[in-house]
Amino acid sequence: MRDEDEAIEIILDHYRSPHNYGEIESPDDQILEYNPVCGDAVRLTVRFQGDVLSDIKFVGRGCSISQASASILTDTVKGKTVSEISRITEEDILRNLGVSLGPNREKCALLAYNALQKIIRRRKG
Repeated sequence: MRDEDEAIEIILDHYRSPHNYGEIESPDDQILEYNPVCGDAVRLTVRFQGDVLSDIKFVGRGCSISQASASILTDTVKGKTVSEISRITEEDILRNLGVSLGPNREKCALLAYNALQKIIRRRKG
């Protein structure tokens, strides 16, 4: 388990140089998730090959927590099946960040996760 200082550095690295940033041209699905409390927004575009999430990208604006969490999430889920992704929990996302967050910051951290879960529910039909 990494310490909180190391976790903060990882969050800042993902915020400054996000992974999978951008948009997929002609995606299989897309969604915009917005947090009206703080104004953070994340737009996911995804592509599937059968049951596997073959590509995922995001664009967004907001605090370092929401944007870093989106970057970390995209790394985590790319290449996983719909079933594997649907088993990821909010607690998994918060634990992956490695820092303690208050309720308002947890909403920021879960913005991309909530968007992806909506896509997965649609996919499962």
